[in-house]
Amino acid sequence: MNRSQWVAVTGIILLVIACFLPWMRIEDPAITITGIDTTGTRYGKPGYAHFIWAACILLCTLIPKIWAKRMNLLFGAVNFAWAIRNFGVLPQCEGGICPEKLPGLYIVLAASAILLITTFFPKEPQIKNEDLPG
Repeated sequence: MNRSQWVAVTGIILLVIACFLPWMRIEDPAITITGIDTTGTRYGKPGYAHFIWAACILLCTLIPKIWAKRMNLLFGAVNFAWAIRNFGVLPQCEGGICPEKLPGLYIVLAASAILLITTFFPKEPQIKNEDLPG
């Protein structure tokens, strides 16, 4: 495994851990929200989408084919877009109550950015002479 693959695996581990950390705190009903536990809100479970995209990124990172590296770009971009959505939509003020952003939300955004960057530097599969045209 080359360096970008190790960074991708580290980013995935960081992303998964950050989904279990507190993302935000709502003071009025005294709720602390993580990516997995959103009890008392209507946010769903946004951490599960990160798990799916992280698994796809890990799989495509380890497959030594060109199509996997190209699909990895898509998965990395969608994961980063989901992190931006979570960062922007979840902690919005509603009804005069503004949640406080906690470190888990920032770590998810940073880990998703790291995963997106690692998709730009894949380990290229070796091309054999019989694969070349002409």
